[in-house]
Amino acid sequence: MRRRKGKGIYILPNLLTSASLFCAFYAMIATINQEFSHAAIAIFVSCIFDMLDGRVARMTHSCSKFGVEYDSLSDVIAFGVAPGLLVYMWALKGYGKFGWLAAFLFVACGALRLARFNIQVDGVQKKQFLGLPVPAAASTIAASILFYTWLGFPGGIQTVLMPILIYILAFLMVSDVRYYSFKDLGYFKGRPFRSTVAAIMLLVIIFIEHEVTLFIITFGYALSGPVYTLLSRKKIMIEDMDRSRENSADQDGHV
Repeated sequence: MRRRKGKGIYILPNLLTSASLFCAFYAMIATINQEFSHAAIAIFVSCIFDMLDGRVARMTHSCSKFGVEYDSLSDVIAFGVAPGLLVYMWALKGYGKFGWLAAFLFVACGALRLARFNIQVDGVQKKQFLGLPVPAAASTIAASILFYTWLGFPGGIQTVLMPILIYILAFLMVSDVRYYSFKDLGYFKGRPFRSTVAAIMLLVIIFIEHEVTLFIITFGYALSGPVYTLLSRKKIMIEDMDRSRENSADQDGHV
């Protein structure tokens, strides 16, 4: 019974990873069929399964090297290839080779970001992410498509804005900009009632106008890293200036 239970527990996170991979494959099929909104929603659903598989593995103590490798390979497809194909077919196809090269840049930077994460997960990236997470970058692309469709802009505007967004997201993924990882849930565990109410309100807002809400959340998170990094560097510069002033004052006092 223990052996069967153990095998069942290990199967569960891998099934969630497979569900994430399935959503990514459906997103690519929907993209080929020019059902771009369906593809964007599928990428968001894939993100949900990707968050669940890691949580379930840690909660059930069923983490394994196979699961880690399978999750990384799934993430390359789900949050690299699928959104890269989606943004190419939706906005970059008219640029010819420059368009698919821009989409490839996004895929390559996503793969590099995942490789760096795998070797630094127990050190640098335990509490903070180094660079924009790949699921967040893919979600930003999907949210942009949903928001654009919701606004009802005429065709052609996305071909101007999306190349800029692609290069920015690719740079943020491989940069040293730090992002909050949401792995420290001590605040939420200490306030379970308030956290539950806040989560319910957020879900209600998302379901009312999911195009707008998801756009604000994804872009807000993408911008939070550079803002946090600039504020941290400014704080360090101010502290260094204060130390230098104190040292100068001490030296003048000794003189």
